[in-house]
Amino acid sequence: MIDPHRVSLGLGVGTAPSLRRVHLLVRVARVLGFDAAWTVDHFQSFYPTALWDRDFSWMAKSGTSPHPYFDYQSLVGHLATRVGRLHLGVGVTESIRRHPVLLAQAALTWSHLTKHNPILGLGAGERENVDPYGFDFGRPVSRLDEALQIIRLCFDSDGPFDFSGEFFTLDGAVMDLKPAPGNRPLLWVAAHGPRMLRLTGRYADGWYPTLPMTPQEYGDALATIRAAASAAGRDPGAIVPAWQVFTVIGRTPAHARRLLDSRFVRFMALLGPETAWRRHGLDHPLGEGFRGMVDFVPERYGRAELEVAIARVPTDLVADTVLWGTPHELLRRLGDHVDAGLRHIVVAPASAAVSRRDAVFTLRQMVRILHKLRAGGIPGAPGGEG
Repeated sequence: MIDPHRVSLGLGVGTAPSLRRVHLLVRVARVLGFDAAWTVDHFQSFYPTALWDRDFSWMAKSGTSPHPYFDYQSLVGHLATRVGRLHLGVGVTESIRRHPVLLAQAALTWSHLTKHNPILGLGAGERENVDPYGFDFGRPVSRLDEALQIIRLCFDSDGPFDFSGEFFTLDGAVMDLKPAPGNRPLLWVAAHGPRMLRLTGRYADGWYPTLPMTPQEYGDALATIRAAASAAGRDPGAIVPAWQVFTVIGRTPAHARRLLDSRFVRFMALLGPETAWRRHGLDHPLGEGFRGMVDFVPERYGRAELEVAIARVPTDLVADTVLWGTPHELLRRLGDHVDAGLRHIVVAPASAAVSRRDAVFTLRQMVRILHKLRAGGIPGAPGGEG
């Protein structure tokens, strides 16, 4: 099980073809000493076809689509015999497209296929995977609340159980599939707002946020989770505080600043919520009330509209969206988050998309940074320094 008292490392291997690419990333995670490999659950990516060319990212090939994705449940089953000692998880899926009993059954099945506890990551959902396909995106947090309760019932119940909610009703439901001995699935929640943070404390084994946060904001959110766990009679120290962190790493401060101005990284900042723009005294170019990635449906925007919006992204806002700097600066900044409670770091290297050379440099340096954090010990933790 991932230890909530030491720094552990996760690598996103995704679910985008080719299968050979996914296998390669799993091997990289194993060889470089990562602790977890993370898939995702998407019908489409955040990158619009209108922007998908070599000027946007070196990884975009002419005439290809940014949107093909494998089904994550099938892929996790396939990868289960290839990950070795790694924890294998999805970061994240939701209960809009997939019934919570189906989610629970899949996670319980993985526990018989993997050597270490599989991780079922859940969030409230994103509009791009819902609206275009005819699913209802109304009240997603309330739906998730019910789904978390049902999944816990599936994990813990013997024989028939009932559930009566607004979104789900179970009458004598049975989920008697038990996890493999000592390999119970873990339930992690992608939470940012106060209600989601409280749900994490009540039901989750781990916290999997993805939005940018200062160390103070991270620590305050973690305190909310732990207070909710204590109120529910759970051990707050057993919840793993994670973070999928988007990073930009430059060889020098000037190089790092140039990477912030790249079209790809500026587009990532465009997907920040309206609140981030208001902190800079600006209106979001994608409209009032825009909540960032949650609301973005990429194929509803044309190239001209997106280019105008990207041009309006100020560099200072980009700098607030990603963790950026030289390797030394990244080590210090991530260390500040570790001091605030961060224990599982999932790599999302934004600068790796700018050029092939930047990809090699970013990945090498990120691995070195993460291993330095893990080797350095955590003040006050069992076995840590201080």
